[in-house]
Amino acid sequence: MARLRGTFVAVMRAAWYERQGPAHEVLQVGEMGAPEPGPGEIRLAVRASGVNPGEVKKRGDTFGQGMPYPRVIPHSDGAGLIDAVGPGVSPERLGERVWCHGAQSYRPFGTAAEFCVVPSEQGISLPDGASFEQGACLGIPGITAHRCVFAAGDVTGKTVLVQGGAGAVGRCAAHLATTSGARVLAVVRSQAQADELRRSSDAEVLIGGDGLAERIRTIAPGGMDHIVEVAFGANIRIDTEVLAPNGSVSVYATDVAEPHVAVWPLVFKNATIHFMGSDDFSPAAKLQAALALNAALEAGWSGLPIAGTFQLDDIAAAHEAVERPSRPGKVVIVP
Repeated sequence: MARLRGTFVAVMRAAWYERQGPAHEVLQVGEMGAPEPGPGEIRLAVRASGVNPGEVKKRGDTFGQGMPYPRVIPHSDGAGLIDAVGPGVSPERLGERVWCHGAQSYRPFGTAAEFCVVPSEQGISLPDGASFEQGACLGIPGITAHRCVFAAGDVTGKTVLVQGGAGAVGRCAAHLATTSGARVLAVVRSQAQADELRRSSDAEVLIGGDGLAERIRTIAPGGMDHIVEVAFGANIRIDTEVLAPNGSVSVYATDVAEPHVAVWPLVFKNATIHFMGSDDFSPAAKLQAALALNAALEAGWSGLPIAGTFQLDDIAAAHEAVERPSRPGKVVIVP
């Protein structure tokens, strides 16, 4: 194993939970042994850890899956400096600025700590000019957005609807689709969200509510070639109404676990529905998404807005800020 000259870490500060429940009741902050990279792995000195809604839900056992490990350090996304590499990883990576994804996917210990270990391919070079905080926001929302946009193929010249355009995945999806040559309609919930998104996006922004399907059909009479969907249960009726023949829908979240779906209208449109679980995208798809996100940053994309930055000791408050947001944007922890 290779390390940066002069570095040796026996213990680290980290946040973890050993049972599921409300943030202030189950999250702990303290010291534990620092991880060592194994074959094909890198260790990050974490500078920023991104908090995603899915991780808050896992901590609260929203999905009813229980504790996957006796102790969990949360958060899959982060950014920092590579300070050690395991066997099989080039020592030239030492000191590299990277953002990472999947740190707590099928692994117990994520990025809510001073150090974390991930497979080398999940540490992506962070473009010059991009902050660690911005890098920590890319993983789950950015890779999910990329797969949702391109699940049915190239969108050049297509018309794409993004439901939930003010969210992290929605913002990334709208940007990736517009810069790939699609006409994008983004749906948000409020006038404030619409005003803010219009300032930062080339998408055509609509406010949801009464008459949404009719308004969409007026703007795009030919229908939507592809839809990126955040609330499958609430929106599938509207999606079905506005979907073009041979259109497709990418679903990455739902408001209800068992929504009602009118099958025949979708059959008559020869529709395709893709269900997108970010943990289980193929390695090749994740790499393609990561490269596209880096290219967007290098081309001048400002990335995702950050609503709040918290210290590690305030991780419970950070989780609550995700559960009950008071302003748009991502929540980041700085260990």
